[in-house]
Amino acid sequence: RVWDVIMDPSHFDDWVTIHRRLGHVDGGELRRGFKVEQTLCLHHANFKVRWSLTECDRPRHAVWEGKGPAGSHARIVDTLVALDGGGRTRFDYLNEYSQPGGILGRVAGRFLVAGTAEREAAKSLARLKAYLER
Repeated sequence: RVWDVIMDPSHFDDWVTIHRRLGHVDGGELRRGFKVEQTLCLHHANFKVRWSLTECDRPRHAVWEGKGPAGSHARIVDTLVALDGGGRTRFDYLNEYSQPGGILGRVAGRFLVAGTAEREAAKSLARLKAYLER
């Protein structure tokens, strides 16, 4: 059930706090190369990310590679582990991103985005937990 929610773009609005809307979403089953266009918002600024699913091992592991504005890049790694014989699930979530603008962009990103991204990831995971427990 956790896999079905986190991997279904139509559920992004249910748990991803910075999600605003979907653009293009490939049809059919999730597979390597599956593409999603997503509008996100940080610091009151909307921006688009074009995601491609580069690894997909249902229901245990997925990797999304994203391209954003001005040459920015993101990578999300989702790993699910069944606990207690499948009664509970541990969700390991890694979100890496690079800022455009070379070294100056990376330094500015540490001050402007890093703390916000960590807070939003924590809020998103709390929303996911609440959503799944309903």
